[in-house]
Amino acid sequence: MAVLNLVQAINEGLRQALEEDERVLLLGEDIGKDGGVFRATDGLYEVFGEQRVLDTPLAESGIVGLAVGMAAYGLRPVAEIQFLGFLYSAVDQIFTHAARIRARSRGRYSCPLVVRTPYGGGVKAPELHEESSEALFCHMPGIKVVVPSTPSNAKGLLLAAIDDPDPVLYLEPTRLYRLLKEEVPDEPYRTPLGKARIARAGHQLTIIAWGSMLEVVLRAAKDYDAEIIDLMTLSPFDRETLLESARKTGRVLIVHEAAKTGGFGAELAATIAEEAIMSLRAPIRRVTGYDVVPPLPLLEDHNLPSTERIVAAIEDLLRY
Repeated sequence: MAVLNLVQAINEGLRQALEEDERVLLLGEDIGKDGGVFRATDGLYEVFGEQRVLDTPLAESGIVGLAVGMAAYGLRPVAEIQFLGFLYSAVDQIFTHAARIRARSRGRYSCPLVVRTPYGGGVKAPELHEESSEALFCHMPGIKVVVPSTPSNAKGLLLAAIDDPDPVLYLEPTRLYRLLKEEVPDEPYRTPLGKARIARAGHQLTIIAWGSMLEVVLRAAKDYDAEIIDLMTLSPFDRETLLESARKTGRVLIVHEAAKTGGFGAELAATIAEEAIMSLRAPIRRVTGYDVVPPLPLLEDHNLPSTERIVAAIEDLLRY
């Protein structure tokens, strides 16, 4: 097994998908000869050529709209949008077309489309380059939302997303691209969508996180007997794993970098409160970004959940 970082694991997953299925193709801005803004597609143009690794104009709505049409007629396009903040101009294509094709056609057509995009903070980038608006897309039925947290699950989730018959938004935590390395199996494999994983077992409390926040949570909770759940798929999320853990520990902390109001943690908290409240020993707590537009680099670290804020929330839950 090779030791890869997250962007290398994504590159390997894309290469293997292109090798396995001639219907798979990649499209996006500068993904061909330049290998993409973060080099996730580096080297693929040289191997598979311009018919399967397509450089597009700077037009996100056009990229996604083209991919929707390709998917509806039998191809399996993987569209790259350079940053999540740039995807907003293509929300119309995703919400009004990709998410509805199966229902609109009464099952005659599906839309096996993957939209890949970096998301989240921690890299000191300018405006619209560090968005964490995953809850917006989770609200729309018909779309799956996937967030890897390690190189190994990045590759497995990506291959599973490409196989899926419906549209998948695949959010890649920018801060993790080259932060973590681990052994990744050489052969193609799939990590099932809709299933969370227990990153660390524990008994005192349950901590739920995804994307780059998982790494922060693991550091913050190193001295506590916490069960840490990596959600991996946000929509549809794994209710059974969350509820089982909440009933076991009786205390729940949810950590995400998006703004608190309307963040996806609110949906998780509501589900646990509705279905497991009699097992809880303390109110559900959230540690999140603040209700502000993602700030510029000077204030970025103050907005993102820190180990200190997470430790304080853990201590508060354990004292309750």
